[in-house]
Amino acid sequence: MCMTHLSIHKDFMLNGRQFASNNDLLASARNIDLKLFSFLSDWFEDTSHMTVQTSGSTGTPKDIQLKKEYMVNSALATGAYFGLSAKTTVLLCLSADYIAGKMMVVRALVLGWHLDIVEPVSHPLKAVQKSYDFSAMVPLQVHNSIDELHQIKTLIIGGGVVSKELEHKIADVSTEVYATYGMTETVTHIAIKKLNQHLKSDKSFPSHYTILPGIKIHKDARDCLIIDAPRISDEKVVTNDVVNLVSETEFEWLGRYDSIINSGGIKLIPEQIEHKLSEIIEERFFVAGLADAVLGEKLVLLIEQNITSGDAIENHNCMEKIRKLTSLSKFETPKQVYFLDQFIETETKKINRLKTVEKLLTL
Repeated sequence: MCMTHLSIHKDFMLNGRQFASNNDLLASARNIDLKLFSFLSDWFEDTSHMTVQTSGSTGTPKDIQLKKEYMVNSALATGAYFGLSAKTTVLLCLSADYIAGKMMVVRALVLGWHLDIVEPVSHPLKAVQKSYDFSAMVPLQVHNSIDELHQIKTLIIGGGVVSKELEHKIADVSTEVYATYGMTETVTHIAIKKLNQHLKSDKSFPSHYTILPGIKIHKDARDCLIIDAPRISDEKVVTNDVVNLVSETEFEWLGRYDSIINSGGIKLIPEQIEHKLSEIIEERFFVAGLADAVLGEKLVLLIEQNITSGDAIENHNCMEKIRKLTSLSKFETPKQVYFLDQFIETETKKINRLKTVEKLLTL
C-alpha cells in the first residue's frame, strides 16, 4: 500500500493536541499510554503488515498478521457507514493491546478524528465531563455507564453478547447503540445490529445483523458463517459461529459451534440459553456442559456470586421455577446451579469459560 496512508490526517487530534509529524505523535503517546505508543510505533514502521493478538475468548490467544492496507479499508468503511467525517469527537476506553482499541486509533488517524483516551476500566465515563460523537465499549462498560451514556451520541458494543437486561436498560437512552459482529481476523466488525429504537415508536429489538458494504456471507455444512471480504482479508474467513441467514446481507447469530452441548442426544446452544436466562439473572453467569454418566454431558449454570465457592443447588422445584420464569424448554433448563465467588477472565475482561469450569472442578 502507499505509505502516505499511514501519515497523520491533518485534522487528527489526540487528547486535544495536533501533531506536526509521526515522531511528534510518538513522543506524546509515550507519555499517555505505553500500549498506545507500542501500537503507533508498529503502525508507522515502513512495513505492509503488523502483528495483532487475538483476544483468547474462544481459544488460546494467538498472533496473526494483518495488512495495514486492510486496516485502513476497515476504518474507511466504518466512517462511511456511520457518517463520521473529519473532526468527529471520539472517546477511546478500550485497550490498545487488542484489535478493537487499535482500530479506534486507526480510524482517528485515517479519518482525522479528535480522539481522547481514558483508562480502559469497567466504568470509563465516571470521571468524563465531555460529550462525544462516537465510542466503543464492551457490555460490562455499557452496563456500568447507563447514567452517563447520554454523553456519547453513537456507541458500538463488541467483545461479548448483549444480554436482554442490558438491551432493556439502553432502550430509551438518547445514544444510538449498535452491537457489532467481527473478530481480529476480519479487522474488527463486519456487521452491525441496532440495539435501541428510540427514534421509532415500536421499540422492537431486531435479532439480526446487517453486513457492511463489500462483504458477502454464506454458511458451511455445519451452519457456520463464512465471510468473503476481499478488501479486508486475502482469504474467506471460516468461523465457528452458528447462524441463520435471513437474507444475502443479514444473519442471526445463534452461538458457537465449538460450545454446543450434547446432552442425551439433544444439541443445546449455550448462548441461546443464556440469552433467555438473562431475563432473571443480574449477576455474571454462563452455562456449560459437565461430564455425566447417563447424559454424556449435563447442562449446568454457573453464577458469579459471593457465596461459598463450589456450592451447588440441585433441586427439582428450583429448576422448575427457573423454567417457568423464562422461556426455557425442558431440555434447556440447567440440571444444577453452581456459585463461584469470581470467574476467571481473559486479558480483555471476557469470561474465560474453560478455565472457570476447570476452577469449579478443582473445588
